[in-house]
Amino acid sequence: MTTPNLRLVQSSQTCRPAPKRTPLGQVLRQMGALSEDDLAMAVALQHREEARFGDILLANGFVTATDLYAALASQYNTSTADLKADPPDVRLIDRLGADFCIRHAVVPWKRVGGATVLICSRPDEFETLTQFMPDDFGRLHLAIAPEDDIQAALIAARHRSLAKRAETRVAEHESCRSWKRGPVGRIGIAILIAIVALFLTSPVAGFGLLTAWAVTTLVLNSTVKAAAAIAFFRTRKQAENVEFLSTRRKAHKLPIVSIMVPLFKETQIAGRLVKRLSAISYPRELLDICLVVEEDDTLTQQTLANCELPRWMRQVTVPRGAVKTKPRALNFALDFCRGSVIGVYDAEDAPDPDQIHKVVKRFAERGQDVACLQGVLDFYNARTNWLSRCFTVEYATWFRIILPGLERLGFAVPLGGTTLFFRRNALEKLGGWDAHNVTEDADLGIRLARHGYRTELIHTVTQEEANCRVWPWVKQRSRWIKGYAMTWGVAMRAPRALLRELGWWKFIGVQILFLGTLSQFILAPVLWSFWAMPLGLPHPLLNAMPIEMFYLLGTVFLASEVLTITVGVLAVSGEDHRWLRWWVPTLHLYFPLASLAAMKGFVEILYKPFYWDKTVHGVFDGHDHDPEDTVATPLQNPA
Repeated sequence: MTTPNLRLVQSSQTCRPAPKRTPLGQVLRQMGALSEDDLAMAVALQHREEARFGDILLANGFVTATDLYAALASQYNTSTADLKADPPDVRLIDRLGADFCIRHAVVPWKRVGGATVLICSRPDEFETLTQFMPDDFGRLHLAIAPEDDIQAALIAARHRSLAKRAETRVAEHESCRSWKRGPVGRIGIAILIAIVALFLTSPVAGFGLLTAWAVTTLVLNSTVKAAAAIAFFRTRKQAENVEFLSTRRKAHKLPIVSIMVPLFKETQIAGRLVKRLSAISYPRELLDICLVVEEDDTLTQQTLANCELPRWMRQVTVPRGAVKTKPRALNFALDFCRGSVIGVYDAEDAPDPDQIHKVVKRFAERGQDVACLQGVLDFYNARTNWLSRCFTVEYATWFRIILPGLERLGFAVPLGGTTLFFRRNALEKLGGWDAHNVTEDADLGIRLARHGYRTELIHTVTQEEANCRVWPWVKQRSRWIKGYAMTWGVAMRAPRALLRELGWWKFIGVQILFLGTLSQFILAPVLWSFWAMPLGLPHPLLNAMPIEMFYLLGTVFLASEVLTITVGVLAVSGEDHRWLRWWVPTLHLYFPLASLAAMKGFVEILYKPFYWDKTVHGVFDGHDHDPEDTVATPLQNPA
């Protein structure tokens, strides 16, 4: 270990000015580690970017990490510390808090006499950080170490507490981790018992009740779908004009953007990840891509070890915990991110090259209440089979028409699980993601609305892999439906609070989008039963309802189908998807799979609510772009 050349740091209460230091670039030039041309380029980049000078040098390969930290030590008249050889004192970390240390890339190392050695990777923040140190730390001395070494030391020292924090960042009343103690489950069981009792007493009355509820939710969902489509098309031209005018605004200083990419057993995908993300045109010194890997996922770790990761891409290893879910991994990695904008991609995603530029520009143009931007998701393997074609039509309808329409109607927007971008401060205020919710994206969309934030759709596309094998599709969809049910259940623990936070309009929207859609999935067989009548088969309500009611129901069913087909055709009317128009009517055979998935999901809620049914990726790799699956998606009308 290198013994630090300890320097006494004056208290922040003193008015003594900071010593004048030799600029870092000049120190590196004197060391012979940086050329004059590279120095000039780095200085020019720093004027238009929020990146730290050292990060610019490293990202562009102007200097090595060893030379950079040696120069920082020389600039601050101290030495570097070897945290691998001599780990920090755990008691000091606990006094300061491991999450604070990670966020600021600092670690209290040792007690020396009556002083404490504080290791920083950003020594220019040392004076500011001293204000947050406990009084019993005494005098503070500065040492320097690379940020990666500091983070590794903190994880090694406090991995259990950090893992626990990742599981409980969201407030308990907004999390489904206490699902079994909530009232919604008991109410649901009571309703189920009452329906069974009604069927035993009067099967006709029971069937009539379910039919009435199924038709009501069908009408409501169809109304919202139609209204969203109309709102989208009415405002699309206006949005395009605004987009055109916004390009003429003054350029803003580019921020650091951190992208988290959760990986789990991605032997087929992880090796190609670097190539796909390297196509992003955002400056490398401002791009911080965190590959989030589980501690016991040796397959993915070995795959990444065989790849040469660029400086702007790094691995974050998530310690074992009580649950193993994507949101838990994201929560753990969040503190390790460097950016003020946080994005999420899936393992196989292939985003538009200019996507990050569009995101940064939109955030700069909007107020702080716009805390989230959702991109458009699409599939690169739409031609694989019938299931992939229908899945692509469903995605196009959901992400290109319905979600933008819901945003324009002023409803809360249930998010997709990838191509999401957040203002970091808003995301941290909400506690990140609910680690126990298997559809964490939809849940986060509702919580954003509850806390007064808005989500906007942004026209930038990410391609991924359509899950187009029947049983894997059913398992994936069952997870989404299970998560939607639990999200609604958590939100409805306190209906009055939800109404107060959302207002009547968004509150009604949540009921239609979640309860209405879930009802449609589970009760779809009730509506299908009416197809028995044209075939001359008996029906439970044949003698209990007037013939005019059957005509009315037939009109409702027909109108719903026409609406679904019309919106689907409009969604795929673009040049890339036009060939899919002839497949839209076959959605009538596609949606019944979702009802099967709903039955599986509702059963799982009872005995393994937090189980994450993982989908295998990289199965259909016939394109330069690759993808992953865990997006919470189109929960559309199956009837």
